[in-house]
Amino acid sequence: MKLVIQRVSEASVYIEGKVHDHIGNGLLVLLGIHQEDTEEDRAWCIRKLLDMRIFSDEKGLMNLSLKDVEGDLMVISQFTLYASTKKGNRPSFIVAARPEQAIPMYEGFLGQCSKELGKQVHAGIFGADMKVDLINDGPVTIIIDSRQKD
Repeated sequence: MKLVIQRVSEASVYIEGKVHDHIGNGLLVLLGIHQEDTEEDRAWCIRKLLDMRIFSDEKGLMNLSLKDVEGDLMVISQFTLYASTKKGNRPSFIVAARPEQAIPMYEGFLGQCSKELGKQVHAGIFGADMKVDLINDGPVTIIIDSRQKD
């Protein structure tokens, strides 16, 4: 699994020109699922995401997690995070999980995050043509890759 995490003051996802979902202060996560991802990868990524201290404390230091600040979470599926650009100029997405594998992993990711946070996790629609609008706070952008956890 690959996560592009952006600390935001707000974010919205649009589908067919209309706001589908919106968050305030929190994290916007672009989530790519690899064809070899497992439940273990998902659990590791969720733990890293929800416990990562990337919000400022009273001294201005990044010491607080999403849980600590009770921030919002929006997760958008994005298979293009697994683009391979080694050959030619057209990206290959061969290692990205196919929908029959990716959809249950994505839905499980949303469900587990919601359970851990004790509130709704905002999201787009898997496979939809989406437009994402955000105000990156900081800016703070961090990438987590379960293939590089060692």
